[in-house]
Amino acid sequence: MNAKSEPISGSSPTSPKYKRVLLKLSGEALMGDRSFGIDPEVVQDIALQIAEIVRDGIDVAIVVGGGNIFRGINGAAKGMDRATADYIGMIATVMNALTLQDALENLDEPIPTRVLSAIAMQEIAEPYIRRRAIRHLENNRVVIFGAGSGNPYFTTDTTAALRGAEIDAEVILKATKVDGIYDSDPKKNPEARRFESVSFDYALIHDLRVMDATAFALCKENGIPIIVFDLGVTGNIRRVIMGESIGTYVGGSCEIT
Repeated sequence: MNAKSEPISGSSPTSPKYKRVLLKLSGEALMGDRSFGIDPEVVQDIALQIAEIVRDGIDVAIVVGGGNIFRGINGAAKGMDRATADYIGMIATVMNALTLQDALENLDEPIPTRVLSAIAMQEIAEPYIRRRAIRHLENNRVVIFGAGSGNPYFTTDTTAALRGAEIDAEVILKATKVDGIYDSDPKKNPEARRFESVSFDYALIHDLRVMDATAFALCKENGIPIIVFDLGVTGNIRRVIMGESIGTYVGGSCEIT
C-alpha cells in the first residue's frame, strides 16, 4: 500500500501530490440544483475536471452513488424489502456510471473510460475484476465502479473504501456539496467550525457522518486518507490533487485542526 498519511497543507502546488486516486461522487452531485435525476451541464463540468487530472497523468477510479434516482434505505423505510430496495439503488448507480462514461468519452479530447459493475450486466458494462481494473488504470483509462459492492446493506461510501484498498489508491476524494467537515451542521449553526484535519478515531468517536463508520474503519485499517471537499467549485478536483489545503483531511495520525 502506497497510501499517504500526512495532511495536505504545506504541499507544493507545482506537481501532483497523488498518482492514483479514488473519487467518490454522490448521485446528488450529478443532479445539481434539480430535485431528481441528472443535470447534463453538471455532468459535463465534472467530466472536464476529471479529464484535466487524467491529462496530468493521474490514475482515476470513481465510485458513484445513485441517490439522485433511487436510495435503497428510503425505499426500505416505505415498506420495501431492504435487499430489494438496495439492488434497485445499485442499478441506479450503473445508470449514473454510464452517464459519466458517456460525458468523458464525448469530450473534444475523449477520455477512455470503462464501467465495471459488481452485478453482471455484460451488454453495458464489464464485470468487476480487481486485476482488470488495475490494468485499465495502468493503461490510462478512467475506471468507474457501478452497482456498489454488489451486496445489499452496504453504502457506496463503503464501496469507495473497499475499491480504494483493492486498487491501491493513495487517497479517497469525497466530493460533496459542502467545503469540508464541520463540528455541527453549518446550515443550522452559523458558528459551526470547519476542520482542516481530523483523525479517523475522532471521526468515528464523534460520529462525523460525512462517510459511514464502516468506510472510515476500512480506510483507517488500510492507511488510506480521505479528503472531503466541495465539488461545486470548478477546479477543486485538481486543487486537491495538487495538494492545496482545501476541504478537510481525515487521516491516521493527523492533529485535529
